[in-house]
Amino acid sequence: MKLNPTSMTGGALSARAFPVVVSGGGDAAKSVMTAILTAALLILFTSGCAGRLTVGPDYQEPTNAIPQTYKAAEYGNWKIGEALDNVPKGNWWELFGDTNLDVLETQALQANQQLKAAVARVDQARATARVARSEFLPAIDFAPSYQRERYSPNEVPSFGNVTADTFSTPFDLSYEVDLWGRVRRNFESARADAQASLAEFYNVLLTLNSDVAQNYFSLRSLDAEIATVASTVALRHEQVRLTSGRFQGGVGNNLDVAQAQTDLATTEAEAAALAQQRDQRENAIAILVGENPSTFTLPALTETNWDPQPPEIPAGLPDDLLERRPDVAQAERLLASANAKIGVAKAAFFPVVTLTGSGGLLSADVTTLFNWESRTWSFGPGVSLPIFAGGRNRANYRRSQGAYQEAVANYRQQVLVAFGDVENSLSGIRHLAEQSEAQERAVQNARRATEFATDQYRAGKVAYLEVVDASRDSLTAESAKALLAGQRLIAAVQLIKTLGGGWTEKQLRESALPGHSLPQQKK
Repeated sequence: MKLNPTSMTGGALSARAFPVVVSGGGDAAKSVMTAILTAALLILFTSGCAGRLTVGPDYQEPTNAIPQTYKAAEYGNWKIGEALDNVPKGNWWELFGDTNLDVLETQALQANQQLKAAVARVDQARATARVARSEFLPAIDFAPSYQRERYSPNEVPSFGNVTADTFSTPFDLSYEVDLWGRVRRNFESARADAQASLAEFYNVLLTLNSDVAQNYFSLRSLDAEIATVASTVALRHEQVRLTSGRFQGGVGNNLDVAQAQTDLATTEAEAAALAQQRDQRENAIAILVGENPSTFTLPALTETNWDPQPPEIPAGLPDDLLERRPDVAQAERLLASANAKIGVAKAAFFPVVTLTGSGGLLSADVTTLFNWESRTWSFGPGVSLPIFAGGRNRANYRRSQGAYQEAVANYRQQVLVAFGDVENSLSGIRHLAEQSEAQERAVQNARRATEFATDQYRAGKVAYLEVVDASRDSLTAESAKALLAGQRLIAAVQLIKTLGGGWTEKQLRESALPGHSLPQQKK
């Protein structure tokens, strides 16, 4: 004996739905078509009404009190009214005209591990946004099954001592009607999080590029100092020979020889310290470009008069800054995400309307499973109304409001930090330029003083102590000049970083869309 099953299992949200078995003929086809059209019209109607009942606050971009000009403009002409057209939109480091730096930046873009991690975070955020977007559409599952079941003759109603087979091929449908905007707000939050993740990527990228440039210029500054100290070591050897010759000739004394040897040893120690610092900078660059420090080398410069001039970087208008800084954009997008989550939390107070349905073929014999008479279907709405949750929904709502206030404070703090960074960079560039001019005069005077003291000592007119003092002053001035040259280049890099490089908020919004490619990296 073969029996029809008493129930059929549907999707995760449709529990146990009783099928309606329809007899053959025109009435059957008409009933099926009526059910399909009714379901489609109900989904379309409820979807159209969903957007009008969206709860929660609509996001409004925060306003900021932006100054008309930068305070550091008083230090000189910074071309405040000009746009940053002369800064390349991507490879801004090419402004410095250093091919070695260009190679390092390209290598860092392809192999830096932190940048790869940032790309992975962007992929995760985009995938999360796609998951949230999928809730706008119904979920349809196909769940074929086979069941063999023995019925007890003692149950009510009784079918007797019967063992029956059940073959089922149902398609289960479930759809949450977004009446209150929970799905919509959740997608808004996920999309803003994806944009924030992309802004973080650009911030990591900008930080990486600036770190490579700053470490490179610091290393070149050390190269110039090392070259200066190396030439000073050679001079110290010459002074030791001079004082030793005068002492052996009975003109000088042993104190002059000891002082000359002391200066030689001190200068050699300084050279070793500078070499250690250079090794550390070289290893830092190796890590940034994704290479093993044990196999990475960067040839040293041998110029003693290394003094490149930094490029002129216009600061632009203050109101452009908030559109150029990726860290500010990240904070603003996180603020938008927090605002949308308030709507998600508020929607939990309202009923949830769910449409569930199931349709397929069901038979006790596999040979008749695919017959037209084996069709079954069911469809109906369901409503879930929160009655008591122990204060959970209210607590979640308050938490979302607190998170939004935190995001507001973080955003405003990031704006203040952005303007502070620009002011510091503009001030630093101006003062370093003045300091460099003064230091150049100090170097020229120290060189003349050293030559004059040495000539006077050879003529026996001054003690060797005068030569020692003049030589020390000259070395200090030369080292300070090399250090300032590097600091000026680093200050220019920092200004570009504080201005956001070549990035703009419009580019961020466009590139946050699915399918946008990020900078290519080596696997």
